[in-house]
Amino acid sequence: MPFPNIDPILVQLGPLAIRWYALAYVAGILLGWRYATGLLKNGRLWTRRPAPFTPEQMDDLILWIAIGVIGGGRLGHVLFYTPFSETLADPLSIFRTWEGGMSFHGGVIGVSIAMILFAWKNKLDLLRIADVVAPAYPIGHFLGRCANFINGELWGREAPGLPWAVRFCNEQIVKTHGYCPAGTVPRHPSQLYEALFEGLILFLILRWATHIAKLGDRRGVVAGIFVLFYGVFRIAIETVREPDAGLENLPLGLTMGMILSIPMLLAGAFLIWRGMREPLPPTLPEKG
Repeated sequence: MPFPNIDPILVQLGPLAIRWYALAYVAGILLGWRYATGLLKNGRLWTRRPAPFTPEQMDDLILWIAIGVIGGGRLGHVLFYTPFSETLADPLSIFRTWEGGMSFHGGVIGVSIAMILFAWKNKLDLLRIADVVAPAYPIGHFLGRCANFINGELWGREAPGLPWAVRFCNEQIVKTHGYCPAGTVPRHPSQLYEALFEGLILFLILRWATHIAKLGDRRGVVAGIFVLFYGVFRIAIETVREPDAGLENLPLGLTMGMILSIPMLLAGAFLIWRGMREPLPPTLPEKG
């Protein structure tokens, strides 16, 4: 299957370039903000405990989250995926986020730090904050992986016999790199696999958890479901995703994505186990 010839730059205004990748981050943060605010306003989701915090506090938290996503995502990529010699040779590359290079796991760490600080500053329950933020996270992840596909990056392993395999080579990629880094062999479109499973399907699972199972009253369970299922999906997809350059020969045939996701499985399972064992308070009295 030929790779669509989509320009990674949506709009070019002189020296200013608006890229699909940057737009995905902006749209993901804004849409996630509105979705989380809607959860807080929906009284039918909070039957045993009141909403964790107010929509007005969500308006403040989103700035903390945006900084955590961008700062953590970039630093995570530098620490987990970039050879130290390259960073040492060009330290300013850490700040050139427009050149790409963001780590999901780094973003999660950044957002976690942001939520910890926000909870401490406002004297809020950290786990319940996470239960509101987690259902919104897959929105941005879906858009980000679609942008990765448009950029022709983070491609999958070679799959010459696969009907939907993609040759990640077109005029735009040659124009950007001078050649096709992925070659011309058909490969798994692993970016789209991640968009589907870690984005859309994970969003639907969390939607079930919040709106049907009404698990928002159980502290940390929704966040645990997010962490657990993301880890499962990411580890599975890593088996068909091309390992990052310089990280092809990790122990036991693991990839960096697998290594970083294994702790998520354990943490998610613990949060679910802990939250389901915790006694619930009495039903909230009806208002009015």
